[in-house]
This record gives sequence, C-alpha cells and structure tokens, in this order.
Amino acid sequence: MKKLFFILLFLGLCINTEAQDQPKVGDVLEINEPYAQKFNHVYFPKANILIKRGKVANYNSVYGNAVVVSEIKTKDDGTTYVILKKKDGSKFFGYLSEVKANYKASLEAGELSISK
Repeated sequence: MKKLFFILLFLGLCINTEAQDQPKVGDVLEINEPYAQKFNHVYFPKANILIKRGKVANYNSVYGNAVVVSEIKTKDDGTTYVILKKKDGSKFFGYLSEVKANYKASLEAGELSISK
C-alpha cells in the first residue's frame, strides 16, 4: 500500500513539474544579460540592422526589461517559441514591438527568467 502511495505521489510531482515548463499567454518574464557576447535564443536584430536604422547597437537597454508572453507557437518537433512584448508597452530599440524567443533554451541559458 505504501509503495502505491509513493508511486502516485512521484507521478503527481512529475506531472506538476512538467506542467510548469509550459508558458502561458500573459506570463511575465525578465530579460537578463546573456552569458555569451550576444543573445542566442532571444531573437533580437543584429547590430548591423540597428546601425542601419540609426540606433545605437547596444543591447544594454534591454537588460532587466519585463516582458509579457503575447503568443505561443509550438513546432512539430516540440520546440516552443514565445512572442514577447514589453510590459510597459514601449518598443525594443524604439522600433520593434515584439521579439521571438525559444522558450526552454532561453530559460536554460539564462537569457530569460520567470518574474515573480
């Protein structure tokens, strides 16, 4: 009887943990400084595109920004992408209203974190 209880408890915890890995529209995340020199899983425009638009090619302006998940897209291979908008309604670099990010990879790399 005890074995059955512990098995059910373990399965319940596994299912609950898996459910938390899935984003929901309206989730608030925070953009962190990447460990590498650039963002690999949050798809911001490259520096040359920013320079062509007359913007300073500096990603420091996005560090610490609160963003909201506005849309979720899942590919056939199971990869989940989220469309992010700034929580305050302003635009990234003064012209981009939203950016795309690989949800799981960006969390694992520390590029995004879940705000509490």
